[in-house]
Amino acid sequence: MREPGFWYRPPSLTSHLLSPLGTIYGALTSQRMSHVGRSVGIPVICIGNYHLGGAGKTPLALKLADLLEFSGEVPFVVSRGYGGQLKGPLRVDSNVHTAAEVGDEPLMMAAHVPVIVSRDRVAGTELAKSQGARIVLLDDGFQNPSLQKDLSLIVVDAKRGVGNGCVFPAGPLRAPLSPQIAKSDALIVIGGGSGADGLTAAVKRAGKLVVRAALTSDPSSIAALRDKRVLAFAGIGDPMRFFETLRANGIDVAEEISFADHHEFAFSEMEALATRATAKSLTLVTTEKDMARIRSDSRLVSFARDISTLAVELEFENEEELRSFIQERLVRARQK
Repeated sequence: MREPGFWYRPPSLTSHLLSPLGTIYGALTSQRMSHVGRSVGIPVICIGNYHLGGAGKTPLALKLADLLEFSGEVPFVVSRGYGGQLKGPLRVDSNVHTAAEVGDEPLMMAAHVPVIVSRDRVAGTELAKSQGARIVLLDDGFQNPSLQKDLSLIVVDAKRGVGNGCVFPAGPLRAPLSPQIAKSDALIVIGGGSGADGLTAAVKRAGKLVVRAALTSDPSSIAALRDKRVLAFAGIGDPMRFFETLRANGIDVAEEISFADHHEFAFSEMEALATRATAKSLTLVTTEKDMARIRSDSRLVSFARDISTLAVELEFENEEELRSFIQERLVRARQK
């Protein structure tokens, strides 16, 4: 889905006209969130958003998996597998499955951490537990009441924030902010900018933890693109953030092309990108998530060798504060 532009502008006539539908949608979501989920016997950390679209959940899941493994935990990611055909529950094998089967984000994460894909989140968590998980990182599902969450970490982009602050379809919010903030434990604000300042203040007033973070680029990825002019393309929640990251690292972005999040590339599209890059002596570069879709598609894999990727990692401003906060919550969860 490509986000409507009016979502990230001040409230407009369009958003006002759609607000009655937003009121209904938000009320239904808030009611669902009030239900008590099922406990599965191991801690569940939910990584979610207050709004539709991407803001950095996947980098956060990978970073948390690293921190938990370093602490001696055995984390599994449980994902709905958005965009994938298989309902699960199943464990993702990056050597066997394709993005079309399990979704691009689960496929990408499976190279770093065990990932279970399941439309039924309880069944997925039970499978993870049976395969040795001591803790589950629930990828999205903050508004889904099926599982009891021991800790809910909400991700927001510092520049875009929550847009016009209206509930879908009038804006990007999945429910009014108040009940969502009440159900969350911490807000992870990624990047620079003032778009999330109002939200950050509201979360702090509610007594919740706020942690700043930034996406840092892999030095080897940057080195490989030095002194090259690139054609950057991306089908993620916020392609502009990808293009800005390239430029911030001194990469000469001659052209940029955006696609909708989770875009399924057609052969003709990849061929057109390759032809355009060759004609203008540009190097193609994309995100790891986009490359996961390209490499796992037998029709497109031949294009992969001529495409560079920019690997990124999430870094916290105060990692020790977040680590201590998580450990405290895990101790509480295991004492229940």
